[in-house]
Amino acid sequence: MSVVGMTIVAQGSPATAKGQTAPRRWTRLARPALGLALPIVLAAAWEFIVRMGWATGRLAPPPSVIFNEFVDLARSGDLQNNTLVTLARVAAGFACGVSVATVVGAAAGYSPLVRRLLDPSLQALRAIPSIAWVPLFVLWLGIFEASKITLIAVGVFFPVYLGVMGAIQSVDRKLVEVGRAFQLSDIQMVRRILLPAVLPAYVIALRSGLGLGWMFVAAAELLGASQGLGYLLVDGQQLGKPAEIVAAIVAFAIVGKATDWLIVLVAAPFLRWEDVARQD
Repeated sequence: MSVVGMTIVAQGSPATAKGQTAPRRWTRLARPALGLALPIVLAAAWEFIVRMGWATGRLAPPPSVIFNEFVDLARSGDLQNNTLVTLARVAAGFACGVSVATVVGAAAGYSPLVRRLLDPSLQALRAIPSIAWVPLFVLWLGIFEASKITLIAVGVFFPVYLGVMGAIQSVDRKLVEVGRAFQLSDIQMVRRILLPAVLPAYVIALRSGLGLGWMFVAAAELLGASQGLGYLLVDGQQLGKPAEIVAAIVAFAIVGKATDWLIVLVAAPFLRWEDVARQD
């Protein structure tokens, strides 16, 4: 009797697995859409308020006006060209900032001597507002791309540096002792123990650095640029076009979120080994 029961369960399990697969696929498809619920509801509410005449929508245009502005900018090519210029600046600054921050943060986290030597000065520099760097970088590097990319790199550097240094310092002492017990070299210790242990925190630091990179590129372009999404903001302000300003802000949000999602997507295969509680 038990054999028959086991056979029935075994035969029924594929159907059960198929029944469970469809809801899981639906959940994966519906999960990104859930994040759009709040902005869609807010946009619809504001559109309704303006159409009912409860607000003029002159200084805060409704979504329909912003959408039309997007269409006009896309038709003229201004939206694509300025977005690509800003994206290229962020990519260059992000690459430079991450490269330097990873090396310096790893050295400061691994070596107490390096940390005592560099960390106080870097913490003092971290407190300087981003706008304060602009006149100095313009004086040193001119008003063209070099000063803007350097400013973005500075913004990216500090969160990545702190994330890497803090992650290395917080590695479980037992893991390090195991590595020493197996007589691992410094390179092996980094590759087999430290790198896997710091990778989750490193990904978070990259996302934080990227967010600051987008903030710093806006500051750089607002203070002097003939191209870029920040230039669209200034252009909309000078011409009294709030729809263009909001359209540029929305473009910043969309492209920034897309780049953040790209980091998460690339890092996901390297973090599958994590055994943590998640709310998916």
